[in-house]
Amino acid sequence: MAAGQNNARTAQQGASQWSSHDHRNLPTTVNVSGGCDDRCMTTDYWDAAADTFDEEPDHGLLDPVVREAWAGRIEEWLPDTPSEVLDLGCGTGSLALLAVEQGHRVTAVDRSARMAERARMKLAGSGAEVLVGDAALPPVGERRFDVVLVRHVVWALPDPEAALRHWWTLLRPGGRLVLIEGVWGEAGIPAARLRAALESVADAVHHERLSADASLWGREVTDERYALVAHVGPPRRHTEVVDVHLIIRRGGEVLLARRANTGYADGLLNSPSGHAEDGENVLQAVIREAREETGVELAPEDLRVALVMQHRGPGAQPRMGWFFEAEYGAGGEPYNREPDKCSELGWFPLDALPDDMVAYCRAGLDAYRAGERFVVHWHEDDDPIAYDPEGESRAVVLAATTGRPAGR
Repeated sequence: MAAGQNNARTAQQGASQWSSHDHRNLPTTVNVSGGCDDRCMTTDYWDAAADTFDEEPDHGLLDPVVREAWAGRIEEWLPDTPSEVLDLGCGTGSLALLAVEQGHRVTAVDRSARMAERARMKLAGSGAEVLVGDAALPPVGERRFDVVLVRHVVWALPDPEAALRHWWTLLRPGGRLVLIEGVWGEAGIPAARLRAALESVADAVHHERLSADASLWGREVTDERYALVAHVGPPRRHTEVVDVHLIIRRGGEVLLARRANTGYADGLLNSPSGHAEDGENVLQAVIREAREETGVELAPEDLRVALVMQHRGPGAQPRMGWFFEAEYGAGGEPYNREPDKCSELGWFPLDALPDDMVAYCRAGLDAYRAGERFVVHWHEDDDPIAYDPEGESRAVVLAATTGRPAGR
């Protein structure tokens, strides 16, 4: 859209797809570091834009030259064999239609009901499914895909890296994430930022510059436009961090530490804890962590296994947590030995624990109090890190054997 045309319409075209707009008409709430506040993310913007959205050459692909250019790129980026494709921020479904025409099975998602309605019309009879939902957390449940395709969406999200992490979990082994993004004047997100985020998880990331190909945009462009294709490797042996937690009992009370300056769950209470280092077993790890955090010098005979919990934080990788119990007095008087990481050590009643705790730790102590020994605690990606007394419990208790095997 050229400068001087309908500015309201220009502002309406951010979260679904963006292309050849003059950056002077971009929403002022967006900047080059990526991200966009609620004013440019409301569905009203995209609903109002739906009927005229396809007038942009790279949106509607009505020009045969532009359509052929995008069809060629899609063919290069998607697998050679028919695959399951998730198109996020699909707009009116133009790229989804190209993927369907090339033999792929497509699920398309857009937050705008009007955009989704237009996409359904465009994809009618193709077998494609169109859903209304947030591209950052698409409503696809436990389904996994061979390709996640995203065009001109990441730059408008409030937390691009969090969206990338979640999209990565939607891919099957051997799958790929295809991102088409750019920087338009003062808006957009540079390729270097997304590439850095992807290279930490992907087996390979291919960076393809698109600015020089005028046939994609219906005109010459001079700004940064690019595609990143990140590949998931084949299945690997599953590994998890092992962490250890110390429950020091003083009668009916337990010792809790308030996290500070760690970058995770700061301000919340947690049991003294840490993770096992290379070469350590869990007993050695909890003894070391007890000494480092509380100054208590425990011996193996001071410890009893209280609980084993596999847990996963919001948007994080799973961990295996071992909770150990020790009686007050064993190893000396506890004190805050890491004031740079802990703002408070305190005793709290086990049967009336505070609410301002890390959620999985609270779940572990609740299970411990109830006499359970094995628990799975699995956050959804949009769950809070903090315990929510009104929220749904994520703890699943696993039954333990109660006797010897049959025949013994």
